[in-house]
Amino acid sequence: MFKPSKVVLISSMVLLWLLAAQCNGAQPTPPPVSPETVTTTQPEATVKELKAIPLAAGEKLKIVATSNIIGDMVRQVAGDNVELVILFPLGVDAHGYVPTPQDTVAVSQAHLILVNGLHYEEFLDKLLQNAGGQTQLVELSTGVEPRVLVESEHDEHAAEEESEHHHDGSDPHAWLTAVNALVYVQNIKLALTTLDPAQATVYETNAANYNKQLQELETWINTQIATIPPEKRRLVTDHDALGYYADHYKLTVIGAVIPGYSSMAEPSAQEMVALQEAIKSYNVKAIFVGTTVNPNLSKQVSQDMSVQLISLYTESLGAAGSGAETYLDYMRYNTTAIVQGLK
Repeated sequence: MFKPSKVVLISSMVLLWLLAAQCNGAQPTPPPVSPETVTTTQPEATVKELKAIPLAAGEKLKIVATSNIIGDMVRQVAGDNVELVILFPLGVDAHGYVPTPQDTVAVSQAHLILVNGLHYEEFLDKLLQNAGGQTQLVELSTGVEPRVLVESEHDEHAAEEESEHHHDGSDPHAWLTAVNALVYVQNIKLALTTLDPAQATVYETNAANYNKQLQELETWINTQIATIPPEKRRLVTDHDALGYYADHYKLTVIGAVIPGYSSMAEPSAQEMVALQEAIKSYNVKAIFVGTTVNPNLSKQVSQDMSVQLISLYTESLGAAGSGAETYLDYMRYNTTAIVQGLK
């Protein structure tokens, strides 16, 4: 198989001690998070194979980001100092994405491609090969502890589907917590300052400002989740996209219409029966469906079980006017929808 030239940012684990875990029972409103109480340990990071780009006067770094979520983070750190191309249009499901000839050209001309990693971009090897295989690459999930699917959570059929879509048991949706977003931003900053040291101060200042907003977002999410009665903190989703969110914010995913990390997998009849039994057993009132996923199966389950469907933005930001145009807005939108749906 083609082995793309890629850069891995090896960093120490980002130590973020934010808020005490929500215990069973009513909890007081958590205090605001500040840079003094929540800090990202300065990583003693090394950047292997990543090389500075000799830019001409007025020339900007050419960056390709796979997802529009990553693209928004890049904009927050880089501002107008890079030329940014985003591969996934708004509303597109990355799990089934097929690169265009224009994507190949953009990658071939880029100084750097920023990807999620964790096998999220299933098309990546072929795209890089078609583009010449020379583009420097950074996986932004490097430094995040991957969420690995426990065997008991997934039957043989679902495991086969997961293997078919190359996630190898690791959940790729790592960006769905504000603390993991801090890791992504750190990796973006390290990459940009290495490639374009002349603009290092700008990148570092922008990243620091954005980190404060992410820390504030983390406090806000915990405050909102604390308003949900503990016995109601259970989720049913369209596919396993909210695992990091649920684990970190002390929710429980009791089932998914498509029990796998890829929305392209298909559930078995036994899995559908098990999901319906779980919905009934836990008195679930809603199924949370991503805007990029075909909702037909979820609609059928909602009709059969008399539960409502609630839309979330998981794989993509929203269009103008959606309330989910940026990563910060996207996380607030989803949290508000989850809290309202579970109360």
